[in-house]
Amino acid sequence: MIEFNFESQFELREQLQLIDWISDTIVSEGFQVGELSYVFCDDKFLHKLNVEFLGHDTLTDIISFDYRMGKQVNGEIFISIERVEENAATFGVTFEKELHRVMIHGIFHYCGYKDKSKEDEKLMRSKEDDALERLGFAYFSN
Repeated sequence: MIEFNFESQFELREQLQLIDWISDTIVSEGFQVGELSYVFCDDKFLHKLNVEFLGHDTLTDIISFDYRMGKQVNGEIFISIERVEENAATFGVTFEKELHRVMIHGIFHYCGYKDKSKEDEKLMRSKEDDALERLGFAYFSN
């Protein structure tokens, strides 16, 4: 089950389409959909989690807690709407494209992809781009 929760005034459009897209992405990676919760929040909310749980006193666009059980993807993904808005402007893409990229980024982490090295980051971006194309939003990375 995939659910969307809101700790801000944000309203997510096309929720059923996004649930299908996320589910299809998980299955295409050889995993099963378990319990996934997205929480859309503001910088203050996510910063508090970043400090409390990760010890990082910085702003971030996403924090994910991975509760995977074997091949079943379970977890919580927290997304700062303010960071997504700022990143969209910085990268010259629409808010929706950046939001969807961040949403699927967390899923790819749950599927075992990393982004710490340049090589890993390139693969992660390629996976994100492919997923976004399936949704209908092309996001081309540099």
